[in-house]
Amino acid sequence: MPTVNSSPIALSPSLAAPWQTLLPQHLPHPSEILSSLEINLSRALHFQKTLLLLTAQGLSTLTEQGELSEFSYRSGLTLTQHDHAGVGTLTLADERKTLAVWRYTLSVDAAATAFIKQFALQLNAFLSNTPVVSASSAQCEKCGATLVNEQCPQCDNDIEVAPSTWTLFKLWRFARPYRWQLLSGFLLMLASTAATLVPPYLTMPLMDKVLIPYQNGAPIDTVTVSWLLGGLFASALLAWGLGWAKTYILALVSERIGADLRTETYEHLLKLSLEYFGGKRTGDLMSRIGSESDRICVFLSLHLLDFATDVLMILMTAAILISINPWLAVVTLLPLPIIAWMIHIVRDKLRTGFEKIDRVWSQVSNVLADTIPGIRVVKAFAQEDREASRFREANQHNLLVNDHINKIWSLFSPSVTLLTEIGLLVVWAFGIWLVSRDQITVGVLTAFLAYISRFYTRLDSMSRIVSVTQKAASGTKRIFDILDHVSSVPEPTHPVHLEKVAGRIDIRDAGFRYGNRSVIKGLNLNIEPGEMIGLVGHSGSGKSTLVNLMCRFYDVSEGSIELDGVNIRQLPIAEYRSNIGLVLQEPFLFFGSIAENIAYGKPDATRAEIVAAARAAHAHEFILRLSHGYDSLVGERGHGLSGGERQRISIARALLIDPRILILDEATASVDTETEKEIQKALDNLVQGRTTIAIAHRLSTLHKANRLVVLDRGEVVEVGNHDELMATQGAYYRLYMAQARNANPDLHAAHTNEVHA
Repeated sequence: MPTVNSSPIALSPSLAAPWQTLLPQHLPHPSEILSSLEINLSRALHFQKTLLLLTAQGLSTLTEQGELSEFSYRSGLTLTQHDHAGVGTLTLADERKTLAVWRYTLSVDAAATAFIKQFALQLNAFLSNTPVVSASSAQCEKCGATLVNEQCPQCDNDIEVAPSTWTLFKLWRFARPYRWQLLSGFLLMLASTAATLVPPYLTMPLMDKVLIPYQNGAPIDTVTVSWLLGGLFASALLAWGLGWAKTYILALVSERIGADLRTETYEHLLKLSLEYFGGKRTGDLMSRIGSESDRICVFLSLHLLDFATDVLMILMTAAILISINPWLAVVTLLPLPIIAWMIHIVRDKLRTGFEKIDRVWSQVSNVLADTIPGIRVVKAFAQEDREASRFREANQHNLLVNDHINKIWSLFSPSVTLLTEIGLLVVWAFGIWLVSRDQITVGVLTAFLAYISRFYTRLDSMSRIVSVTQKAASGTKRIFDILDHVSSVPEPTHPVHLEKVAGRIDIRDAGFRYGNRSVIKGLNLNIEPGEMIGLVGHSGSGKSTLVNLMCRFYDVSEGSIELDGVNIRQLPIAEYRSNIGLVLQEPFLFFGSIAENIAYGKPDATRAEIVAAARAAHAHEFILRLSHGYDSLVGERGHGLSGGERQRISIARALLIDPRILILDEATASVDTETEKEIQKALDNLVQGRTTIAIAHRLSTLHKANRLVVLDRGEVVEVGNHDELMATQGAYYRLYMAQARNANPDLHAAHTNEVHA
């Protein structure tokens, strides 16, 4: 259990035994310790304990291996906290660099917040040479979380950090496998850009040696004209071929980068714990993986390519202009500093604006993601107008935000165009003046104007990249918010593989919290292989949470859960869960055939195995009555089937994988009595020879359980079979009688009279 002590400690008994031994060996004056914090993850997210200590002189860290690090107080030193939905990070830094990073699980979060407050007080006291004033931990009135900088990290989640353009460089990890194709594309781009700059250069001799002499009475030199026109045609043909090859190669690469980005984001999303999904909206996640990755792909394949071409064109054109006439080139480049200044001013506004647009658009997607799957409920309660109003409001908000950005952009783009037009007029005027003084020829001025036209066109095009770049940076940030998120249920560093699972489960002093709310406290329970345990208790007593901990959807904050004597944190997650069959109160079926849904946990199952599982689940008969039998399509989320039919398919799905551990989460709570009997027959086949943990809404369905475990506020209050618990007339008795009273008042009265007699 992490602890923070804010007064001098002399080997406080609250510290674990290893620290009691290590501290005197490594700290000369352990009595000077003012505060301590035990964290439980390494920087690489492996389970490893480290003790952070505060003294009047600085911060020290001590590992279980006896490694001591010390950081003295000084000006500019900061200790900050960052939370990634269950995995927190403490960062110690000064004005120049990051000095140390420590990570911890959810259980340490509150203690870490208090430790940071104490650190700030000690640092201020040291720098000002004043006594320490005790820290006060202000809490949010809504959720009770500790306030950070007078803001609630839970409730104030609308605060977003604007994306930096540098975020785009994170895409290099996806571009790296295609670096040689990218290099080829860049060389082709260089060559095609150079080829497009040849025609204006050939206009100089065409004007000075052919057209102007012809106007002065000289005959046209057909050989020279042929060579010049041939050069123009050849350069155009070469530019076309190189441009096609460049565009094709880079478009292929960008599509593959986009595909890799989508795939890795989705795969990483699947590996995150349920805790992450609890705070996210479906529409938002779909928008990130879908539209944001498409936006990045378009940026890479089109806009980034155009931007690189524009930069090369401007640099090459500037070099050619300077080589022809330096003074005229200087006049040509005059608008550049002004345009650069405008881009700098507009970029910051666009950066924050596009990030806000993305978040507002995700709200629109969220309305769709809520309404379409729940359309039956919407229609049942005649709430079409209400949902249309929700969508209209979200869409209107999206419109207002876009209007604000468009006001900025609509002023910026014409301003750049105006500057380029003014620059062109200045070049005309200065060029005519130079021609009048015989310092340049008409051919040189003509070539200059041709180059300038291309130069300013590219400059105008390049200024427009500001918008798409900031949009791409915003999308990249939102995708990497997923990719950079670390699961709060990490894989073990040194995994243990069980050759054969017997099914014994030992829960030792388990504790778990949702935020600052303790849900499971000091829970101990031993389940023998093949034993059936029934979990009962009021709503909110911790039954489903305990099941989630057993499945390792979440990790315990304190204590441990063991399978056959091995901590489940030491087992590979997928390997561990392959031994668990889960039947939920509301079974989820995927769009596809019934056979595919039954074989979801074992995709390579034969048709005979699927039919055998369906027979055991008492689903075979109703499946055969469907139009296409096992090949009948199931609608999204199982629409088209009754609740009992969906439940029996989910039981067949669990039977097919033949799990050693079976978890039934109120599997018969939402069906009628007749359907419950059919499901109960299927469950009787399912529990044979398996360790079973069952949560039941109807206590009467647990009559076959070996033991009943009664939970109340996250603690075990009673354990025993039905008769034993009824005899004690404790918590289970009250639950059973309350349910019996609601189900059959006459039976309840008779039982009460019998007890009094």
